[in-house]
Amino acid sequence: MDVKTLREVAQVGDPVERARILSRLMTEEQGLVTEAAKMRRQAIAEARESGMSLEDIAGRLGVSPGRISQMRKGPAARAPEGPASPAPRVLVQRALPTEPAVRGSKSLFLAEAERQGLKAGRRMLYVGTEPSSEHVAACLRVEPGMDIIARRKMMTANDVPVRIATSYFRADLFEGTRIAEPEFVQPSLQSALTALGYAFGHAEENLTARPPTPFERETLELESGEWIVQVLRASYSTEDTPVHVLETICAASRHIFPIGQVSGYDEF
Repeated sequence: MDVKTLREVAQVGDPVERARILSRLMTEEQGLVTEAAKMRRQAIAEARESGMSLEDIAGRLGVSPGRISQMRKGPAARAPEGPASPAPRVLVQRALPTEPAVRGSKSLFLAEAERQGLKAGRRMLYVGTEPSSEHVAACLRVEPGMDIIARRKMMTANDVPVRIATSYFRADLFEGTRIAEPEFVQPSLQSALTALGYAFGHAEENLTARPPTPFERETLELESGEWIVQVLRASYSTEDTPVHVLETICAASRHIFPIGQVSGYDEF
């Protein structure tokens, strides 16, 4: 399944038929993920047989040796499901709503992690256009399936993957600007938006817990049965223009979510 296929499906007039086709594609995608994981285990086994160490393989793939061990085992070799481990691999805070001082920093995640004494890392996964999902399209006030700009990155804490954060922007507003360029925006995304003439007006944040997609499970190295928490923040300018939608996918077992209260209104 690729962007071209999704665009073709989006043109199907019958909504039920469109949903049926999408369900089939999602099933096929799951099968491809499973088969790709199997083929990857075989490739790693061949690399080991050729004399490469786990450290060498991990270095070339850009992951930890421990992650290579997980890849080699595969789903069938994992321990049977049971009570969740009392000690998560790492625990990160994600405050709701985000403090203005943190939001205005070079990186929300890096600022949060530094406050918590964690070794933080981030890696860009994708910058480009892609069809908008229904919930993101609603926030950006465009039609579902319309091409928008996506900036997707993965966050790690103490070398453990904890979040996938994707910033979405309307292509009609930001195509051809620094927002659409690859790699991280310097000195910060906030400064780039300000330079383009946008002043922050208000934001809305929504939190949803759900099972992960195959991509989310693989990228965050989730065990069977683990859920994710999706934080969707839609930011608008003083003129009510939808400027930035940030979708953060958090490994649920590796996060706590402190909820801020309006000053003077805290109650038991």
